Amino acid sequence: MTIAYGLEPDLGVDEFAQVLQASGLALRRPSDMAPLDAMLRGAQIIVAARVDGRLVGVARSITDWAYCLYCSDLCVDDAYQGRGIGKDLLTRTAQAAPDVKTCLLLSAPGAVSFYEAAGFRRHDGAFVFAQRE
Repeated sequence: MTIAYGLEPDLGVDEFAQVLQASGLALRRPSDMAPLDAMLRGAQIIVAARVDGRLVGVARSITDWAYCLYCSDLCVDDAYQGRGIGKDLLTRTAQAAPDVKTCLLLSAPGAVSFYEAAGFRRHDGAFVFAQRE
């Protein structure tokens, strides 16, 4: 199996919605296409993983290109998890913004063990200062 990675600033909302669903992350994201499309259009870095042209993973991030990069979505199709795709997506995201000092994300509760196993450093000082339904 060959995994092709690349920057996809014009990723389509239908494919994004499909990989969110296949990864289980859709439970924590809007279900309507308009907000999902806005999420894609507002991202500055979108790294995709494909197998035979099929989207199997996405890292979607925002950044100031100098100090901070925030990966707001990391999702990998359940059928392709455990193959290093998520870690590769984050590595390629960081490579797309080489001058950024800190790259970070907030983990979904069920994904904490993935980030720990991947060797990422936990930060205990993260806080939610506003959250709307």
